[in-house]
Amino acid sequence: MTLTGALTIDLAAIAANWRALDALSAPTVETAAVVKADAYGCGAAQVGPALARAGGRTFFVALPSEGAALRQALGPAPVIYILAGYSSDPDPLYRAHDLRPVLNSAPQAATWFRDHPDAACAVQIDTGMNRLGMEADEFASLGPLPSCVRLVMSPLACADEPNHPLSAAQRAEFARLTQALDIPCSLAATGGILLGPDYHHAMTRAGVGLYGGLPFAAARPAVALHLPVLQTRDVAPGEMVGYGATWTAKRPSRIATLSGGYADGLIRAMATGAAGFLGGQPLPFAGRVSMDLITLDVTDCPAAVPGTMVELLGPNQTVDDLATAAGTIGYEILTSLGARYARAYI
Repeated sequence: MTLTGALTIDLAAIAANWRALDALSAPTVETAAVVKADAYGCGAAQVGPALARAGGRTFFVALPSEGAALRQALGPAPVIYILAGYSSDPDPLYRAHDLRPVLNSAPQAATWFRDHPDAACAVQIDTGMNRLGMEADEFASLGPLPSCVRLVMSPLACADEPNHPLSAAQRAEFARLTQALDIPCSLAATGGILLGPDYHHAMTRAGVGLYGGLPFAAARPAVALHLPVLQTRDVAPGEMVGYGATWTAKRPSRIATLSGGYADGLIRAMATGAAGFLGGQPLPFAGRVSMDLITLDVTDCPAAVPGTMVELLGPNQTVDDLATAAGTIGYEILTSLGARYARAYI
């Protein structure tokens, strides 16, 4: 009997999701891939090459160390942008691995232009999120952009809410700031792609939709997770299960204990609304998620015996279903998936 959960990453589904998102924009629009946080927990070393084979030419990660690892997986041809920008303390990884920073402030730009005058980069402007990026006056202070600037970009704050007025306001501000530029521009990530061609510009940046997450409802599921039943036990009416004794049996019950918990990214809050599935039958959580173990009520499922693998993610329960149960978003579920699972790529 295996003692670890089985996490399956469907690389063909991720590639299909990239192609589907790419098809939503014009042929002249490039669809880049966001593979930060180890490809949203799915493994950048495997996901990156799969997306390159599908046609991806440009990739975004958060940190230089992620970019260096991705370069080893992709080889020399693809473009890799670093979203965190560039430090005043020069990082040798940029030059060693041909990485392009996304410059988020005028001081970052001045430092990059000084240290790497002929090396490509991007500039990020803030159009309303107030997170990273140059304000309008700071962007204007750069003057004519040097030829090393290959992309000007901005993030949308509310693209996952199709009718949110901030998206149109950001689109208008982005157009105002970039209308005189003869440089490729990028505004849309997954949600922005779905808002339509007015948001697409020269490049889109496909992210969570690649991995089966909302708001790309048409995405193919890319992640499956199954946990083994370690033990079952009979519980009499009135007996309690788990830390805090939050679940009490109302009838003669059978409880299955599964190998997996919040140390594996199955966060504690999901116990109130999530379930396991066996043969399509829902098995409700019984009590709290603990660090390494989850308990389910399997009273009505005689097939749940030690060694059985129970679905936590798959056809019956998506990452966004788990996220809703936990009061969070699919991004957090994906990026929290732990290192103890036995991973398989298909």
